[in-house]
Amino acid sequence: MSAVDTTFIIVASMLVMLMTPALAYFYGGLVRSRNVLSTSMHSLSMLGLISILWALAGFSIAFGPDIGGLVGDFTYTLLRGVTSEPLSNAESIPGVLFMVFQCMFAVLTVALVSGAYAERIHFPAMLLFSALWLLFVYCPMAHWVWGNGWLANLGALDFAGGTVVHMTSGAGALAAAHVLGPRMDLRHGGGGLISPHNLPMTLLGGGLLWFGWFGFNAGSALTAGPLAAHALVTTHMAASAGILGWICVEWKYTGKPTTLGVVSGALAGLVAITPGAGFVGILPAIFIGFMGGAICYGAVLLKSRLGYDDALDVVGIHGFGGTWGALATGIFATAAVNGVDGLAYGNAAQMWPQFLSVAAAWIYGYLISRILLHLVDMVIGLRAKPESELMGLDISEHNERAYQI
Repeated sequence: MSAVDTTFIIVASMLVMLMTPALAYFYGGLVRSRNVLSTSMHSLSMLGLISILWALAGFSIAFGPDIGGLVGDFTYTLLRGVTSEPLSNAESIPGVLFMVFQCMFAVLTVALVSGAYAERIHFPAMLLFSALWLLFVYCPMAHWVWGNGWLANLGALDFAGGTVVHMTSGAGALAAAHVLGPRMDLRHGGGGLISPHNLPMTLLGGGLLWFGWFGFNAGSALTAGPLAAHALVTTHMAASAGILGWICVEWKYTGKPTTLGVVSGALAGLVAITPGAGFVGILPAIFIGFMGGAICYGAVLLKSRLGYDDALDVVGIHGFGGTWGALATGIFATAAVNGVDGLAYGNAAQMWPQFLSVAAAWIYGYLISRILLHLVDMVIGLRAKPESELMGLDISEHNERAYQI
C-alpha cells in the first residue's frame, strides 16, 4: 500500500462527500421557497440512507466477485472481508477506503435523481424508491462498468461515471418524470415558467459541486500521480468551456446571458468530461466541455416540447451530458493519456462499446426505474396530496419553514 495514495483518496472521498450537500444547495435554490427544505432533504437524507445500505449490501453487489458479468456476489455483504488490506480493485489503498470512496459516488447518484421529482413526491415514497434504486439500478450498473462486469469486458470506457452516475441518473429521472406527471402548476397548460426562488443559493451549490468534482474525477485515478493530475486539469478546462458553450447558445436564443446559465454550463461541462477525464487530452476536453454546454442547453429546452416535467433538468444536463461525454470519450481517447485510442486516433472499434454503454444505461435505467416507481406507488403512494403540494412540501411533509414571514 501507498501512504501517499491513501492520503489522496481520503481527501478525494471528503471532496465527493461535499458534493451531496452542495447538490442540496444547488437544487434547493432552484425550487419555490415553499419547497426548499423538502428538496434539500432529498439530497441530505441520502447521506444516511444510502451510506448504510452501501455498507450492508450495495458495495458487495457492485464490487464483489463477478457473477456472470451482471452483479457481484455476497462476499462483501455487511462488509465482511473489507478491512485495511487492499482489494483487487485498488491495490495501493486500504479496502475500506476504496469502499467509502465508492460510497460517496452512490450517495450522490441517488441524490441526483431527486431533481426530477422535486416539489411533488411523498417523502416516505422517496426514501423507499431511493433504497430500491440503489440496489437494483445503481449497483448493477456500477458492476457492469467498474466491477469487471460485461461492459468492462467489452472495453467500455468510463473514467469517473458518465455511464454509471450521469446517464443512469438521467434515465431514472426521466422515468420518475413520466410516472409522477407534471407539477400541479404545469398541468393542462396551466402556469408558465417556474422561477428559482434563490439564485445565489444555487450559485453557491454549483461552485461547491465544481470544487468537489476534482475529487470525483481526479480521485477516480485511485492513485496520486500523473493520471490524477491530468484528470483534474481536463475537469477544470471542460467546466470552463461548458460555461462558454451554454451562454453562447443562451445568448443567441434569448438575447441575454444569465447567471443560471453560467452555473448550468459549468455543470454540463463537468458532466460531459466525467467519462473521459482520464482518457482524453486537454484540448479535446475543452471541446467536449464546450459542446456539453451547448448540447445540454438544447436538451433542457426539449422537455417542454416532449411534455415531461423534469423539475430541475436532470435529464437535460446529466442524461444528455453523460451521453455526449461517453460518445466523445470513444472519439477522443488517446493512448498517450491512458493506453487506449479512440476514433480520432485510428481506433473506430472503440465506438461500439461506447454505444453499448449508452444504450445499456438508458434502457436498463429507465425500465427498472419505472418498475420500481410503480411498485412504490402501489405500496405507499408516490405523490403528495394535491393540497399538500399547493401548501408546499416543507410544511406538509416536514412541518418546517425555510423563511419566517
